[in-house]
Amino acid sequence: MFSKILIANRGEIAVRIIRACRELGIKTVAVYSDADKNALHVQYADEAVHIGAASPRESYLNADVLIRAALSSQADAIHPGYGFLSENASFAAAVESANLTFIGPSADSIRAMGDKAEAKIRMKKAGVPTVPGAEGLESVSEFEKAADEIGYPILVKASAGGGGKGMRIVWEAANLPEEIQAARREALHAFGDDRLLIEKYIPDAHHIEFQIFGDKHGHIVHLFERECSVQRRHQKIIEETPSPLLTPELRTQMGESAVKAARAVNYFNAGTIEFIFDPASSTFYFLEMNTRLQVEHPITELTTGLDLVQWQIRIAAGEHFPYRQEQLTQRGHVIECRVYAEDPANGFLPSTGRLLQYIEPRGPGIRVDSGFRAGDEVTHFYDPLLAKLIVHAENRQTAIQKMRTALREFVVHGVVTNMDFMQAVLSHPDFANGKVSTRWVENTFDWKPTAAPSFESLVAAALADFTIVNRQSKIENRNEHDPYSPWKNPSGFRN
Repeated sequence: MFSKILIANRGEIAVRIIRACRELGIKTVAVYSDADKNALHVQYADEAVHIGAASPRESYLNADVLIRAALSSQADAIHPGYGFLSENASFAAAVESANLTFIGPSADSIRAMGDKAEAKIRMKKAGVPTVPGAEGLESVSEFEKAADEIGYPILVKASAGGGGKGMRIVWEAANLPEEIQAARREALHAFGDDRLLIEKYIPDAHHIEFQIFGDKHGHIVHLFERECSVQRRHQKIIEETPSPLLTPELRTQMGESAVKAARAVNYFNAGTIEFIFDPASSTFYFLEMNTRLQVEHPITELTTGLDLVQWQIRIAAGEHFPYRQEQLTQRGHVIECRVYAEDPANGFLPSTGRLLQYIEPRGPGIRVDSGFRAGDEVTHFYDPLLAKLIVHAENRQTAIQKMRTALREFVVHGVVTNMDFMQAVLSHPDFANGKVSTRWVENTFDWKPTAAPSFESLVAAALADFTIVNRQSKIENRNEHDPYSPWKNPSGFRN
């Protein structure tokens, strides 16, 4: 087992990994940029190394600096978390070349599944169902011919990308040249690679992913599915497991396909096979593979009882994953809401500022993964995810009610958040009935924020609060030793 691990990430995922290391008796090294010098993950780790300016390119995306930090702190391994360099094959290879262990899959597996076009070709060969589409297209005329064969609407997407970047829905042939140009520009800016592929677009699709786990001895299993259809701009907002759509038969079929996909690239460690599911035909298609830990991994942990981060570390150290597929089960229902510092009423634009108040909900079946505290600054340099709020209950209906209660008790002042928006989603009949597709937020969900309180009401509330606190302080500061002291009387007595 490792004696010390450097976490090449920040925020809540860095805190989560540090906690797992503590429970395994492993020392941790945090890294931080100028913007994160007082961050929670820096305080929580055993050691911390400054790695550069606030810009990610000068800090968390600087592979050489991260590896030097690991070597100088005498770490045995690097855990990349998610985002940043977690799916960068060159970084994984460089870590191994420095005689450090990369806590994740091999560089070859990352490379094979990181290219969306190459991944689709591999999946077809492995017998995994894929969305009808075309790869390796160059000219506009090639795109037009392929799109006509597939049939509109189609999806133009970056071959090397993810997270919705370099992705365009094209509803008719007249718009195709313009959307190809736009997707290429965005893909080149985001990934340094402007290659595109096209796929058949399924309008009412659900996004269902399967968590897979493999060890270095050839054993691969799946840890069931996660329903991730509540999205905005191709980014997930709410996730849950089990999916309200899947029958036991479909779950088995999709799980077997996920394992087959992982086996096709000799995969080990944690990974996720993402599927598009068409409820009209009960058909599923391979979408992509995330060769890393997912943001939504806690919902799998709570239903299976497995600590995925600890198992990532143990597998990287060479241990066998001890569970066979038939031994793995799920218990109850779990929902995760991603609490973002963003304004849903203003196009989900990020909100920055100091967290004047930050109080997390508590109670049975409630878990909060966060990298923030009251007084911390939310900057524009990084993703605006404040926390992951997770609830676990015996069934889906109870989990929904528990989540709505937890959101009401989550207090965040100083930045705008999406919590009111998520409350509205959770209370909508479509969500209750499991009828939320990946485009539901944009196309169907008509949400308007509640009116902000007036200036006069805020002043009145502040004065009332001040009066109560002032009166209480006078009572608490009176003479406690003299039972006849007039200062014991809070009635307004004056000498």
